[in-house]
Amino acid sequence: MSPPRKPKKPKEPEGITKITVKGFKSLANETSIDIRPLTILAGANSSGKSSIMQPLLLLKQTLEVGYDPGALLLDGPNVRFTSADQLLTRVAGGAQSSELVVGIEVDGETAVTNVLSPAQDQSLALRQTTYSGPGLRAATFRSQPGVPQAATDRAGVRHGPFLVPRPEEGQSGDRLLAWGFAMLDRERFEERIRELIHLPGLRGNPERAYRTTATGPLFPGTFEPYAASIIKAWQEREPALVARLERHLGQLALARSIRATQVSGAQIELRVARLPRSRGGGPRDLVNIADVGFGVSQALPVVVALLAADFSGLVYVEQPELHLHPRAQVALAGILADAAKRGVRVVAETHSSLLLLGLRTLLAEGKLDPALVKLHWFERGSDGVTKVTSGDIDQTGAWDDWPEDFADVTLDAQARYLEAAEAKLLA
Repeated sequence: MSPPRKPKKPKEPEGITKITVKGFKSLANETSIDIRPLTILAGANSSGKSSIMQPLLLLKQTLEVGYDPGALLLDGPNVRFTSADQLLTRVAGGAQSSELVVGIEVDGETAVTNVLSPAQDQSLALRQTTYSGPGLRAATFRSQPGVPQAATDRAGVRHGPFLVPRPEEGQSGDRLLAWGFAMLDRERFEERIRELIHLPGLRGNPERAYRTTATGPLFPGTFEPYAASIIKAWQEREPALVARLERHLGQLALARSIRATQVSGAQIELRVARLPRSRGGGPRDLVNIADVGFGVSQALPVVVALLAADFSGLVYVEQPELHLHPRAQVALAGILADAAKRGVRVVAETHSSLLLLGLRTLLAEGKLDPALVKLHWFERGSDGVTKVTSGDIDQTGAWDDWPEDFADVTLDAQARYLEAAEAKLLA
């Protein structure tokens, strides 16, 4: 009798695990952030939080168009610039940075780094791509033949937003091996970038009817236009996901039920329960989503995206707490944590101290593994350059080297009010 097999160790989530940027807006110095299943970007307005993610969004919109837009599509659905000088860092004295560096690590082991510089037509030209990881260590390909290079470096030709080795007749040995690794890695990076789901801070006004769209698995552009069609598809094929969606909306005290109805070949109507908690009424108690508060229309695509994301997919949400009541902001922490525990990688850019407090509470209650969470705090110095402080969080919900800000603001505001009220009473 053969011995029983040992259970397999659960596979670690794959996906984008690190982002590196240099020379983009206020990120003058090389800046890297680790991406955990639940990654929080926090800091004051204009501190550089979105700047760490926008280069990745530029790559996404470049890959999604049906033509060759050059090395980077600057003006697209996710990020909008009209010229390279709008995004390149202005260093001390007003001089512009001469290059933009964008690096991505996937699956915790393989990385690609692009170096771009301004072109004469106000676009960006791809000058260099470096691949590193198992089986291929720091192989660099440059777009300018003839430049003195190390023995392992080669001239490259652009394939989309990356360089790969320039084809040569009769290539063999190390040259052929490098070409094969670069082509495979390029496809791997492109796949991870295309999987990115982006929910911007402004998710549009609620509509009387939404246009019919594809329902995945990829979502070009920003995500919010897809939500109505996805809900309609879930109603027909995956009712368990509709039930989970309604449960999350109930946790946010926004709606107890939702229905998507095809009103024409090109339009879908979303109807939600008029009251967040059941008091009878059935289907007749449903109203058009445009007739309820903004909180529903802003939170709905966030919750749908978290449920629609595949294992290892990355969901980037700007201000998930937008238009939510303080109680709902705390509850949102649990919904983000649920997605992270399922293997989705969530990057949330937030200004909500209550959302952070909700996460800390889940950790202290033992409902969230601290290893799943990473926090990055963004600050701009007097020179305009962003500094990022990254910290872990322990099982009690305490920060590791986390700058004081949100909690102090709340406490200072409360103390100021109490002092003013006391002074009035004693006058």
